[in-house]
Amino acid sequence: MLKIYYDNDADLTVLKDKVIAIIGYGIQGRGQALNLQDSGLNVIVSELEGTDNFEQAKKDGFTPVDAKEAAKKADIIQILTQDHVQASLYANSIEESMGEGKSLVFSHGFNIHFKQIVPPENVDVWMIAPKGPGALVRQQYEEGKGVPCLVAIHQDASGNAMKDALAYAKGLGGTRAGVIETTFKEETETDLFGEQVVLCGGVSELIKAGFETLVDAGYQPEIAYFECLHELKLITDLIYKSGIDGMRKKVSDTAEYGDYSRGPRIINGQTRQEMKKILSEVQEGTFAQEWLNENKEGRTKFIKYREDSKAHQIEKVGESLRKMMPWME
Repeated sequence: MLKIYYDNDADLTVLKDKVIAIIGYGIQGRGQALNLQDSGLNVIVSELEGTDNFEQAKKDGFTPVDAKEAAKKADIIQILTQDHVQASLYANSIEESMGEGKSLVFSHGFNIHFKQIVPPENVDVWMIAPKGPGALVRQQYEEGKGVPCLVAIHQDASGNAMKDALAYAKGLGGTRAGVIETTFKEETETDLFGEQVVLCGGVSELIKAGFETLVDAGYQPEIAYFECLHELKLITDLIYKSGIDGMRKKVSDTAEYGDYSRGPRIINGQTRQEMKKILSEVQEGTFAQEWLNENKEGRTKFIKYREDSKAHQIEKVGESLRKMMPWME
């Protein structure tokens, strides 16, 4: 049964005597740290000296420390670095400070679910995952609103993990919008699947395939760019605001009929089978191990993928066209 928590379900005072360490002051780390601090909580920040994020933290009024010092001082340790560095960061700088009364916190379950980090049994382990980038988390908070969050409890050694997690979510502004209960397994697997099949992998390949089909048929690349990439924002904004059915009510009847009659020919039975295969790779840990190995082995495939993508014609055409649209900046 779906459980959603709101402001009345959370009590910020349970965290008033605790020190919260934000490890990693990237976009998400900055948004969370500033919101928590503005909610009256005691926040310290850890970031690598000499980096842009380190300088940003100083500009925002924090005095960044290294991860070891932050972990020693904090009661709640939130790791917001990239997935592939979290395990080594934990082993080298955080693990020695974990003990009874501490909470280890994440905004993505990758390293816990795939057992790259195995905390001691006497600590709480929980997740608060805002369903939006850190800049939006910050913006919505400043506007008196909030970004919906997910909450999951992996270990409840203290018996207070949910209370602490919901208080943390309230500090972010998440309980203003609603906090949905889930598990580390569900959050991790659905997040990876969504990125690979729809949000990043699926959309980018669909855009490029449409662009290439038009260009190969002799149409101008600039026109193909507008039809297959630029106008996508109009559609996704409508879907974001009103759902798929709401979007269909706001486009032409011609577009709506083409949606119903041609869409299933693109996302067909073969595509759905491949989606199931990708989901299995996520569930079985095949993708996670592949990604971890890729980082250990120097990221050669990753770098080639990135270089090949940058060299695609659609990127060169888009760069030129976007100069004609300064309002996009």
